Amino acid sequence: MSALAPTHGTCSQLSRGKLTRRSWPDRLGSVLLGTMLVGLASCGGGGGGGGGFFPSASTPPPAAPVPEVPAPPAGPGATYTVSGNVSGLLGSGLVLQNNAGDDLAIAANGTFSFSTKLPGGAAYAVTVKSQSRILTRVCTVGNGTGTVADAAVTNVAVTCAAPAARFAYVTNKNSDNLFPYTIDASTGALGAAGPMLTTGRAPASIAVEPTGRFAYVVNQVDATVSVFAVDVGTGALSSTGLLPEATGASPAFITVDPTGRFAYVANFGDDTVSGYSIDAGTGAVSPMGSPPVPTGRLPNTITMDPQGRFAYVVNQGSNNVSVYAIDASTGALSPVLTPVLAGITPIAIAVDPTGRFAYVANSGSGNVSAYTIDASTGALSSLVAMPTVSAGTGPNSVAVDPTGRFAYVTNAYSNAVSGYSIDAITGVLSAMTPPTVPTRTTPLAVTVDPTGRFAYATNSVSKDISGYTIDAATGALSPLTVQPTVATGGINPQALVLSR
Repeated sequence: MSALAPTHGTCSQLSRGKLTRRSWPDRLGSVLLGTMLVGLASCGGGGGGGGGFFPSASTPPPAAPVPEVPAPPAGPGATYTVSGNVSGLLGSGLVLQNNAGDDLAIAANGTFSFSTKLPGGAAYAVTVKSQSRILTRVCTVGNGTGTVADAAVTNVAVTCAAPAARFAYVTNKNSDNLFPYTIDASTGALGAAGPMLTTGRAPASIAVEPTGRFAYVVNQVDATVSVFAVDVGTGALSSTGLLPEATGASPAFITVDPTGRFAYVANFGDDTVSGYSIDAGTGAVSPMGSPPVPTGRLPNTITMDPQGRFAYVVNQGSNNVSVYAIDASTGALSPVLTPVLAGITPIAIAVDPTGRFAYVANSGSGNVSAYTIDASTGALSSLVAMPTVSAGTGPNSVAVDPTGRFAYVTNAYSNAVSGYSIDAITGVLSAMTPPTVPTRTTPLAVTVDPTGRFAYATNSVSKDISGYTIDAATGALSPLTVQPTVATGGINPQALVLSR
């Protein structure tokens, strides 16, 4: 062997695989676990010279411990809105509250949302802080209380509607008195609400202010307005002790505006309308600062749109309708353009609850004139599609139901009430089937209760009142099943008004 053999023999033998005298397990135990590792070290296994040994696999060193990172502090809890919808609102002034705070003024129908959000589990209570200035409607809250359940509250419902009528009043023109009635909420039947009450001479018309606390009667022969207090529990009337207030000549009709602040009287004898301010505490009426405004000839009826912005006067002698704008602060009337033509001897007018259409009963021509109302000016324009529709003989009064879908006209000389359906888009009237229902003798006034379930007509000659139920789907009238007719206790009943 060469001289270099002793030095490199073992390494050479290891690398050449010549250790063959032992069994495989011995070699594995001795060579791999012992000699090879030592040999590698002595042969400079990690150097860059001859071929070293590289194991095929090894156990990785344990991972370094990861330090714990504290969780971030919890943020504020989720919060949710309280919201809902308003329907039936007229005018301004409605204010809602949530949990006796967070005031929210409502300007129009539609959705609303309180600005303050609430956390899950919090209680909410939505209430009406102040009603609209239009007192003919009362706003109530549905689904207004509860607990926020980790989601926005969206189903609060604020509904504004006229309260159901509880009382009725009828003036007896030729016996100088009036009679108060209760209204049965289930059947519509009329019952006595108190004793007969004496009025001035020839009470031609009666009105009740929107909250139902005072009633006003115009006495045609006396040319005065009398004020009566209403017992809001029983409906009975009593004298306020106030002296009657003077009107123009031969007053024929009185109405109170929907804010309850003003009253207006159509003076049949001198072709004017008198305006009055109403004292909210006593109910007293006092003349406005402005003088009576001129009308057409023989003004017979005056009414207003549902928001009290415009007034309409039917002029029986000049066959037209005068239109006035109402000053919201003073109540003063200002003429709007020129009067619009009606039929022959127009005698009554009604405005639908949306304030879009008006209807005039023309006694002399036996028909009803229909108009659209300009929302900005209040001006009337005859319907293009059907400006008039036939009625019975001597139509004397007209009323529109609170849904605006039906209209009713009394026919004084054919002893019937005509019924019409109203087209919601055009305002056109279509006769119901059947077109009329019978009354007693010489029906004059007709009115519909605020719930739209009952209608009543005064019968001048038979000295009584006819009562009807209204079919909610068709508007058809049927005599009340309980007391379809009730006596007025006086002579020549004229006006009929309902009150809450």
